Amino acid sequence: MRKVAFVLTPAASKRLIAKGVAALPEVQYALKHGKIIVAGGTTNAYIAEELSGRTIEKCRYTAGIVIDSAWGVTPADGRITPLVLDKGEVSTRPWLEVLGEFARGDVFVKGGNALDPEGIVGVLVSAKNGGTIGTAFGQIVSLGAHLIIPIGLEKLIPSVIDAANTLGQLEIDECSGLPCGLFPVVYGTVITEIEAIQALYGLEAVHVHSGGVGGSEGAVGLVAFGDSNATRHLMQDIETLKNEPPTVR
Repeated sequence: MRKVAFVLTPAASKRLIAKGVAALPEVQYALKHGKIIVAGGTTNAYIAEELSGRTIEKCRYTAGIVIDSAWGVTPADGRITPLVLDKGEVSTRPWLEVLGEFARGDVFVKGGNALDPEGIVGVLVSAKNGGTIGTAFGQIVSLGAHLIIPIGLEKLIPSVIDAANTLGQLEIDECSGLPCGLFPVVYGTVITEIEAIQALYGLEAVHVHSGGVGGSEGAVGLVAFGDSNATRHLMQDIETLKNEPPTVR
């Protein structure tokens, strides 16, 4: 066994997670045989790039967005619509229409804003109908469809349930940006850097620190261990991931 340590900036984490999601067996199956919807979100923009081969303006591939130290939304006229794939081919059909036709093996990808140690994800929602997750969640659960939730370890909080019970659009008296609720997601497959490393390299990984300065704000430190060749492959790829540019407007 060999053990390696490294630091990932938020952008590097997003790219690693995107590659991990693209490598998942259920995603590979849906690329060949079914449908995939990649909802809005900056991490999801990286996933859309990996699945479509297209370059995407990350901050336009969102509905809600945390930017300028505030909760906000991307102007509707500037948004890139969610990627919809049907047997690997890009579809122009509305994602809600395609979701209504989901069959066994189809995949819905939705990121989040918070993750707790129990593996519960929280999604900030400023729309009264609960936004994308509020609109889609019931149908996804009812169908038993695959829900993939990519989220970086930088978004760890103590408890999503506590946070959800504290927030609420009508409960906030003053707010930086738009008042939001937090939608707890207790269904689906969560993919952090740790699961991405397992999917891509077959290695175990442990989150060992968070934070930094000078461009490493929001960074996470990890230790990965396992097969010697796999760890060397990972460290080679880390050198490339270090060049991932930050997500900017």
